[in-house]
Amino acid sequence: MLKRVHESADDSPQTPPGAGDLTDGMIDDMIHARLKSIGIDLGQLPEGSRPDQDTGAPGQDTVLAELRVFVRQTVGVLAAYRIPVPDGTDPADAHALRQQTAAPQLYPSRAAGRAGR
Repeated sequence: MLKRVHESADDSPQTPPGAGDLTDGMIDDMIHARLKSIGIDLGQLPEGSRPDQDTGAPGQDTVLAELRVFVRQTVGVLAAYRIPVPDGTDPADAHALRQQTAAPQLYPSRAAGRAGR
């Protein structure tokens, strides 16, 4: 379970706009841009919401609808997450303790191999 921890104004998360602030078109543009940046083209899927009868691939509209739900329900929660610090930690030290640059990974890390380490 993700835990939100806010002890000072300086440590408050920078949460993205709420779901009410973004239109479907704005979210669709963001989704298309993000997918394009990692080499995924939704244009390869069948148009509309009906799945392909031969392959079962979902339609473009279905995929975008599911990704919009994901963006609206998940991105804000992840952005607001703060790494918990031990009880009794001096608030002046809490911010420094949360400055973790990468999520912990098991050793040997696959990410280290990709980074050339």
